[in-house]
Parts: sequence; C-alpha cells; structure tokens
Amino acid sequence: MTTPKKKTTRELDIRSLARAHTSVALNTLSGIAKKGESEAARVTASIALLDRGWGKPNQPHDANVQGELKITIRKMLDGG
Repeated sequence: MTTPKKKTTRELDIRSLARAHTSVALNTLSGIAKKGESEAARVTASIALLDRGWGKPNQPHDANVQGELKITIRKMLDGG
C-alpha cells in the first residue's frame, strides 16, 4: 500500500485562496441563476449551485457486451 502524496504548500495556499472567495462565487452564481440574460446561463448557474450543494448525481453505466468483459483498474504511481 502506498501513502498518498502530500500537497505542497503552494497547492494548499491556492486552494485556501480560492475557498476564501466561496461566498462571492455562490452569490454570483445565484444572481445569474435568478437574473441571467439567457436561459442557458441560468441553467448552467443553477446546475453549478446544485452540484456544489448536493454533489453530482450518480452516473449509471450500462453495457451491452457479447462475450467476455474484462475490466482492469490500475493506479499509476508518480515517480516522485
């Protein structure tokens, strides 16, 4: 079992700075959802708000496969 790669100070700083603007971003999205100039803008902003508040809905996966189905999942390790 490998240990997760630690975030660098710079990555944490950027995340922290971005999160500091959460209320502004949510207010902006909310304003667009309510009063956006186009229906597409209102829908996009509404979806963004719902995704952030409730998470994205699960995506079902269906496959119509004839014969053998083999799925391989590999974790590629970073060399550093």
